[in-house]
Amino acid sequence: MKPIVILVLFLTSLPFTNFAQDDLLSLLEEGEETEAEFALATFKGSRLINGHTVMTRRGGTLEFLIAHRFGRINSGAYELFGLDNANVRFGVDYGLSDNVTVGLGRNSFEKTYDAFAKVALLRQQTGKQDIPVSVTGFFSVAAKTLRSTSPEVELSFSDRLSYTYQVLVARKFNDALSLQLMPTYIHYNLVERPEQDNDLLSVGIGGRMKVSKRMSINMEYYARFGDQEQDDLHDALAIGIDLETGGHVFQFQFTNSRAMIEKGFIRETTGDFFSGDIHLGFNITRTF
Repeated sequence: MKPIVILVLFLTSLPFTNFAQDDLLSLLEEGEETEAEFALATFKGSRLINGHTVMTRRGGTLEFLIAHRFGRINSGAYELFGLDNANVRFGVDYGLSDNVTVGLGRNSFEKTYDAFAKVALLRQQTGKQDIPVSVTGFFSVAAKTLRSTSPEVELSFSDRLSYTYQVLVARKFNDALSLQLMPTYIHYNLVERPEQDNDLLSVGIGGRMKVSKRMSINMEYYARFGDQEQDDLHDALAIGIDLETGGHVFQFQFTNSRAMIEKGFIRETTGDFFSGDIHLGFNITRTF
């Protein structure tokens, strides 16, 4: 082929080459913009201490949970500082999908059965779309099966039910610090005392501070809006330590609450943390 022909073909192909390069670069840039970077491991487990976190189980994953609360530490040596008394909850959580988790449990406190569902609504991410927080919706129903102390009082199944609705909002600020806000609404079909409302509003706040590769310190507090005039009821407060060991997460805590489900620890906590009414407890989870 003559040199002049080659030169002409080269010059005429330049616009198409430049166009193809520009088009390819724009596609790559667009791909970079759409790539989302999600916040991972905002919390190490599905429970902060007593309550839930924004975390849901991976689809097809089964988690077995044992939660244990001993008696009050200030009960003295005769009760072995609370170790003679205990409440326990056995539960199973299952991931229907990466965003939906359901669970069942049985708590020896008031012999309560509970079922719940969690749905991840938003995930904290950066990229083309910046979402500063993770948001999970939580719903549970609990049935108290403890026999009535008044045999003449006949309770229906509906009387024993209570319902909890929560919006869990969390942000992972960095690899060490995560915080969570938990606005909560609880409805009791039947209340224990005539002066109590059937509905209770509460706001919880909690956080996780990572102190090593496998250990973190957690805190959780629920403030009630109502019941303040009842001196024997207190807001739930808990401080805990998370230890990760392979497929297990071991949570060790101090709390003023005996119950391990929302309707119990938010409204039915009778211990005053700052008066020494503290329960030693732990959660153990195993994921399959």
